[in-house]
This record gives sequence, structure tokens and C-alpha cells, in this order.
Amino acid sequence: MLKVYLDLLSQPCRAVHILLNYNKIPHTVHTVALRKGEQSTPEFTKLNPMQKVPVLVDEGFVLTESDAILKYLVTKHNIPEHWYPRQPERRARVDEYTAWHQTHTRPHAAKVFILEVLLPRMSGGSGPDHSQLERALSELDRTLELLDSMFLRRQPFLCGDDITLADLLAVCELMQPLGGDRDVLQDRPNLRRWRSRVQSALGESFDHAHAVLYALRDRRKAKL
Repeated sequence: MLKVYLDLLSQPCRAVHILLNYNKIPHTVHTVALRKGEQSTPEFTKLNPMQKVPVLVDEGFVLTESDAILKYLVTKHNIPEHWYPRQPERRARVDEYTAWHQTHTRPHAAKVFILEVLLPRMSGGSGPDHSQLERALSELDRTLELLDSMFLRRQPFLCGDDITLADLLAVCELMQPLGGDRDVLQDRPNLRRWRSRVQSALGESFDHAHAVLYALRDRRKAKL
């Protein structure tokens, strides 16, 4: 059976988890707790020398990049075509976003979470570096502006009328700062409506994948 190695505090892992569960693709999950350093074990390093998640293993075939994993799953399994359309222009739109995603949405949303949540926890509870955080928020705000104007525009989803892998990757990244109780879409109503459409389309699979992130947010709020 298909196996995936995941940590659901990882944004790309959540995207893989959602796609598998929403589309009922048979699989088993092997949890790799990054906070415990389990990605550095000899067994996992043999699977992925980069020591990163997610990893997919399908009958001995190993994939180690989330973008490739998602596209492989859509291509191999009998799930709705809208996730990764066969029509060349529509597929190219998804590829356009997923390429852009790696240098915009992903690093900029992740940096806010790292500065606001991860680094303070690693340093024993001291607060974030506010000047660095403000710069990161400014970079993310520019990315959100482009996400809205370049990709979403007036259509319901990033690449058209139906949800695609682009929406899945993007929404998992933009949820990440919620771990620090920060809604980065608060002042962007068009993107907030898009997020609601994505959440509604994905149903329980969305909340299941984000349960760990919600718990982190709730613990943080309880300490304040």
C-alpha cells in the first residue's frame, strides 16, 4: 500500500494529507516528528537524504518533493481531473502557480510563523524580534497582493472555477501563521472569501489536517 511520511505541522505535508483523504486514496501514514528530530534517523535519511517531509513510497518508488507527490497522486489515481487538469492551458495555469509558490507564498508565510512561533519557543520563551517580524509581514503582504491580483482576480479559485492543487498548496501555507494566532488574510476580504471556499470544498479533510495547528494556536492563546 502507498505510504506517506508526514508531520502535520508542515504545510506541504498537510496538502498531501488532505488530497489523500479527501479523495479516499488508500494509504498509510508514518508520522515523522520534526520537533523530535526524527527526520535525522538513519532509517528516514535512507529514504530522503535531505531529511525533509513529506515523502511518498509507492511499491518501492520514492518521491521527496510535495509538488511532485501531489501531481503524481493526481496522475496515477482516478480522482477528479479538476485537481490537475489535462487540458494544456489549464494545467499550465496550475504549474505557473506552483512554480511561483516556491519563492513567494511558501517562504514568506513560513517566515512569519518561524519568527513568531518557532524561534521564540526554541529560545526559551522570549518574544519575537519585532523588526525582523515587521519585515517578514511586509514581504508577505506584497505576496498576498500579487496572489490576489495575479492569480485569484475575480474568479472563485486561483486557477479558475474549480479547486486545484494550487489552492491546496496556497491555503496550507497561509494557514500556518494561525499557529501564532495571526490571521494574515484578516485585511484582505477577497482572499478571505477564497479561503472560505477552499475550506468548504475540502470539508472535514481540511480540519483534520489542521487539528495540530489549531491546537498550537489554542495553547498559545491560553498562555496570553
